[in-house]
Amino acid sequence: MNIAGLAAVVAAAYLLGSIPFAVVVSRAFGLADPRSFGSGNPGATNVLRTGNRLAAALTLIGDGAKGAAAVLLCRALSADLHLDPVAPAWAGAAAFAGHLYPVFLGFRGGKGVATFLGTLLALVPLVGVATCLLWLAVAAWFRYSSAASLFCAVAATLAVLRVATPPAVPWAVGLMSAFVIWRHRRNIVQLLQGTEPRIGQRSAPGSTDAGGGTPLAAVARPAPDPRGNG
Repeated sequence: MNIAGLAAVVAAAYLLGSIPFAVVVSRAFGLADPRSFGSGNPGATNVLRTGNRLAAALTLIGDGAKGAAAVLLCRALSADLHLDPVAPAWAGAAAFAGHLYPVFLGFRGGKGVATFLGTLLALVPLVGVATCLLWLAVAAWFRYSSAASLFCAVAATLAVLRVATPPAVPWAVGLMSAFVIWRHRRNIVQLLQGTEPRIGQRSAPGSTDAGGGTPLAAVARPAPDPRGNG
């Protein structure tokens, strides 16, 4: 096991995960910083609150891709760097950690659902696809993006235990799932209180909320009316 090589890969994956696509895309489109409105979460769902679907979709793709890229690049370099088969799992977890605690944003990042799903798709494609489909089904039925994320975090952890994978994969997926749940703790309270916003529900101007934190909602929920109606 090349410890130095693994450390370098994990560090690089963390920096990749730290790229704040919500902020980068918002600046490119001339939009307000997503940390300054809504939930304050630098993620695709909050970018959508500007009404720009393309910016939200690009944020979603970027956040998911960085998790997948960390896994795939690590896997491609494993032979040259003499890395153990468990390395891609920890590279994906490092990218996920970078999204949650990005060095470029003072360690204050998003809730990590898109990066979690991207990492899962690259690590265990069958489980990743099933988890994405499960998210869509739960969200369509209950209309709560946060509930769909919480449900899928638990389901993904249980699913990887049934699939033949390197021993680190269930640990990495379980750890990421635990952080997804932790980052949604305010949403859990709001769900229990009946105050959690549903998918498509627009926040009042200038208000703050916990937000669903689920970037798949960025391409599913209607864009806010720019005139402030509805």
